[in-house]
Amino acid sequence: MTTSRIVGDIGANDLEKAPMTRNEIYLGPYSEKWQVEFEKEKSKLLEILGKWVVAIEHVGSTAIPGMCAKPVIDIMIGVRSLKEADEHCVAKIISLGYDYVQRYEETIPERRYFQKNSPQGIRTHQIHLVEMNSAWWKRHLLFRDYLRARPEVAKEYEILKKSLAKKHTDTNEYAEAKTVFIRKIEAKATKDELQ
Repeated sequence: MTTSRIVGDIGANDLEKAPMTRNEIYLGPYSEKWQVEFEKEKSKLLEILGKWVVAIEHVGSTAIPGMCAKPVIDIMIGVRSLKEADEHCVAKIISLGYDYVQRYEETIPERRYFQKNSPQGIRTHQIHLVEMNSAWWKRHLLFRDYLRARPEVAKEYEILKKSLAKKHTDTNEYAEAKTVFIRKIEAKATKDELQ
């Protein structure tokens, strides 16, 4: 039997201890350690990837101050070209302990996805490598920045996430269930940006 949990205080230094298996959704309270953990990982990535990277951003719920989240640091790397990144970045990211999950390119060909797990097999970091200024890049930054600037909308999203975590045990189903809300916010953010 699988379960969902919305309890505890798991910070970035405790990512490996998160009580989450592959069959449950765990949402921990916001931790300032998440930003620290992102900065550490960003430094490692910049050092190893150098000129092939245009920008590295902290995205996802761990990038929204005050929001509960799965304690997984979401990193978005912007590159000039996926062709160049395939040749010069993929192996280097793998060398930092990430797994390259190529199968997702069947449905999202504009993204290269990597994940890093703890020794216990619990995901701690994930990387979305995309072309700078692509639709993927813009959408994720718009969503993050909109929630950062509007705590009331971030709270609404947090309530939705908690509700969905109780209903879903599969992380892909959980992510899909959030899509309607996310697209609505992306549309509002785009409209606000154009005004």
